[in-house]
Amino acid sequence: MLSKLKILAFKDKELRSNAGEYAVQINPESYSHEHTANFARAVGNDTSGTVLKFNTHSAQDLKFDFVLDATGVVPGVKSVTKDIKSFKDIAYSYHGKIHSPNYLKIIWGGLAFKCMLSSLQIAYQLFDPSGKPLRAKLTVAFRQHQTPQDLARQADKKSADLTHSETVTAGTSLPLMTYRVYDRSDLYVHVARANDLNSLMDITPGEELRFPPSRG
Repeated sequence: MLSKLKILAFKDKELRSNAGEYAVQINPESYSHEHTANFARAVGNDTSGTVLKFNTHSAQDLKFDFVLDATGVVPGVKSVTKDIKSFKDIAYSYHGKIHSPNYLKIIWGGLAFKCMLSSLQIAYQLFDPSGKPLRAKLTVAFRQHQTPQDLARQADKKSADLTHSETVTAGTSLPLMTYRVYDRSDLYVHVARANDLNSLMDITPGEELRFPPSRG
């Protein structure tokens, strides 16, 4: 059985309270999934080029087109106008109780994208003698939504600005672990002091070490 792209709607930012769903009549022929990285302003450059410093990832964007057809050639849609209203109720319309449109999750094959609708363009392409639309192409874009749970998991990212733990593995050393965290091995004294270590050799595999914020 052909799997249809579905848009699940939720009333809350945690995506727990279901608000309905919408399944496309005809699956998109393709979709684009955009990932963007942002970089801090370069400190300096030379004749060889510029040294980049990663800052953050922007929210991802998902874009695709899908067609509604009420000519009878493809079953599932009897009225283009009513089907567009159903889509807008799920993905576009403002809901006073949550003070925003619904939060969404797009499911298709291996795709599971948490998001909100960021843009909608409707091109009406075919009409009956009275002017009622019989076919329309919807061009849609969705901006990634991260739930509080997603953000909490990301808060554990490895950063010199955060205190976090590292597990000692066999064959490693404190200067090497320090270099992996801060990109500076000379901060091993800072780490040793934070963990009350008496010497560089005073670490054992399986031990958890604290790596506090770098002091510069």
